[in-house]
Parts: sequence; structure tokens; C-alpha cells
Amino acid sequence: MSQRLTSIEICAGAGGQALGLEQAGFEHAAAVEIDKFACATLRHNRPHWNVFEGDVVKWIASYAAEYAGVDLVAGGVPCPPFSKAGKQLGAADDRDLFPAMIDLVRVVRPKAVMIENVRGLLDPVFSEYRESITSKLRRLGYRLEWRLLQASDFGVAQLRPRVLAVGIRTDISGQFEFPTPRPELAPTVGELLVDLMSSNGWEGAADWAKKANRIAPTLVGGSKKHGGPDLGPTRARRAWAELGVNGSTIADEAPAPGFEGDPRLTVRMAARVQGFPDSWHFVGSKTNAYRQVGNAFPPPVARAVGNQIRATLLSSELGAVA
Repeated sequence: MSQRLTSIEICAGAGGQALGLEQAGFEHAAAVEIDKFACATLRHNRPHWNVFEGDVVKWIASYAAEYAGVDLVAGGVPCPPFSKAGKQLGAADDRDLFPAMIDLVRVVRPKAVMIENVRGLLDPVFSEYRESITSKLRRLGYRLEWRLLQASDFGVAQLRPRVLAVGIRTDISGQFEFPTPRPELAPTVGELLVDLMSSNGWEGAADWAKKANRIAPTLVGGSKKHGGPDLGPTRARRAWAELGVNGSTIADEAPAPGFEGDPRLTVRMAARVQGFPDSWHFVGSKTNAYRQVGNAFPPPVARAVGNQIRATLLSSELGAVA
């Protein structure tokens, strides 16, 4: 099937989900993001994308109606309201953009909805909140399914658990199914990064790769207020140390000849761990670039889910023609 479908992406970040959906055959009618560095990254890598820089609530009020009828509305709404690393305020957190997502669906009436968030959203404390989202979308005419997916089940070299909610409009006859996990596809950190680690002539890269013989812990991107270019809090850094990686900072370049000790990751290495292709460039300083990488949704996971959504929508159209 070669037919391309259209989508709107909100809270697009550096484009991890958008890239994966593009790979699944979706053409982005609009990508909305408030961070100027992430917007610069989107424009650099996809000059033809229609990137809107600014507040998503204001964008929905001003422009969303122009995109009525797109096939898919997708977005990784901010995770701090539900993250175990925060206060888990949920609906009481002013960063909660689930209401904006629901409002966008109401205005645009897409055939499908895809929402990504952190594992904490499935905690019992948020059961009523999840049900309220499901109920509101049901009243708008969508059947919604929640699922916890591990990035390592889709070829990504880190665990990175994420919650996906996929809604299909009730007049669509196709039955959506989440993608089948394929954990055997995920490389170890050593297999994934050995060429980059040796790119400046470091003689110890091969031995390092043998030690880095597992998938990575989840990358932590940090926020604008907290967190610099490092691999996260003490527990995360300890897990990286077990793989022979110094997580205290992000390196400017790969280790040089004669280097001793545990190497640090570069932004490009971290991007590979996140599932980005090497051709995807991140705009901004090292701190801004790494924050974009660490907060991204792995493109291979978005592609896998997007493929399933696309198959559902196209099978419904074929059934209607038949």
C-alpha cells in the first residue's frame, strides 16, 4: 500500500515520534512545538514540514480548524505531571496538556489519535484520570486502548518504557492491534556504539564493547529548570557505569588514542541509543541538543505503532470500497 496519510503532531519535540510516523507513511500537515531549539531541529532536518513554534493551546484556538479531516492527531504531551521523578500532580499540574489534546481531537475529528506519555500514567493513583480521558474521547466517538511498550522490544538499545494510548474513530471498521514485541532485534550498547567509540582512534573500543553487553538504562533528558548534559541521577549513572560508561557529563567527541577509563557518550551516541538515524542533526548547544535527545520518543517505536494505525485505517478504506 503506497497511500500516504496525513497527521498533526503536537508537543513534537526534536521529532522522534514525527520521524517514526513519517517512516510509517504519514505526511505531517503540521508540527507544533514550543521549544525554539527543538523547532530549529525540526526545520533543519525537514525543511518541508509545517513547523509552528509556540504555545499549543493558543495554536489550537487559532489554527486547528484549518486541519479538520486529517487522518491522525499525535503527540507526546508533557510527562512531568505523571513522572515518578516529579510530584505526580496529574490534572493539578499546569503542564498537563491532555485537555488540549482532547480539544484538538474535538476540533479536527481525525480518524485516529496517538498519545505518548511516561510509565507513571498507568499507576493506580491516575486510574480515574485515565478513565476520564477514555470517557471524554468515547463521547467524541473514539475507542481508546492503553498499553505500556518497552522501546527495547522494537529494536531500540534501551528499555525506555512508555505508555501509548491509541484511539480509532468508531465509524472506522478496521480493528487496531498494538505491534508485536520483537526484543531480539535490540542490539547491545557495545554493538550499537563500537564504531563511534573507535572513530577517533581509541584502541580500547573493542574491549569496551565487550563489557557494554546489554541494552542501556533509560536516557534522561532533564527539564529546562533542572538537569544538564548528563545521563541522569545517581542510580541511572550507576547503571551506565556497569556498562563501562561515565554518565557524569556528555562528551564533545569520541575518546582519543591512549584514553583510559570509562568513556562518555556524545550527543550522537545518545541519539543512536534513542533510535535516531545518524543523519538526524540536533540544533543548539550540547546541553540543548542532549536535552532534545533525552526527552525524545524513539522513532522505531513510533514507526511500529504508526504502521499498525496505518494498516487499520487503510483496511477500513479497502473494506468500504469492497
